Amino acid sequence: MDSIYTPEELRALGFADFGSNVCIDRTCRFFGLANISLGSNVRIDAYTIISAGSKGVKIGSYVHISVFASILGNGGVVIEDFCGLSARVSIFSANDDYCSGYLTNPTVADCYRHVTTLPVVVRKHAVVGAGSIILPGVTIGLAASVGALTLVKKDVPDFEIVAGNPMRTLGKRDSVILENEARFMASLSHSQPRESKQST
Repeated sequence: MDSIYTPEELRALGFADFGSNVCIDRTCRFFGLANISLGSNVRIDAYTIISAGSKGVKIGSYVHISVFASILGNGGVVIEDFCGLSARVSIFSANDDYCSGYLTNPTVADCYRHVTTLPVVVRKHAVVGAGSIILPGVTIGLAASVGALTLVKKDVPDFEIVAGNPMRTLGKRDSVILENEARFMASLSHSQPRESKQST
């Protein structure tokens, strides 16, 4: 058996929406499929887990999610176009209170817990290195770069390169990435066959 779901199988799974050329390994696990939408040219590698609540998980086009990643989207997660999550990246949009006297974990009734639930946004062209953790309420800015094993507790500005725990700024990415995107998209439109005009 092929390790990648066919388009017919993806439709049968019950995603909210998905585009063309979506490659998902059969070992991936999805929860709340009706709240998960995928763009086109998306690749999700082996053993990834995506769980969506009512606020949804929305993944754009030209996105790669590497092995053993986890996206826990009870508070809502948006991953925009051209993003990359490396191996074992974890995105949390909800988090228990580990400091006060509240009980923790989903086996306990909500009235005994204190859960922070906030959306996470990974903006266009952002990349997140292996083993990094993104906590609720964080926005990874346009074309920002998060180094491996980084704990991201606050927003990362556009084009900023960050790494570490505690997270620190290392520099800036080149905005030429936007020009390269424009050239890439133009090359795609030129490669599409033109429709022949019907004679009247």
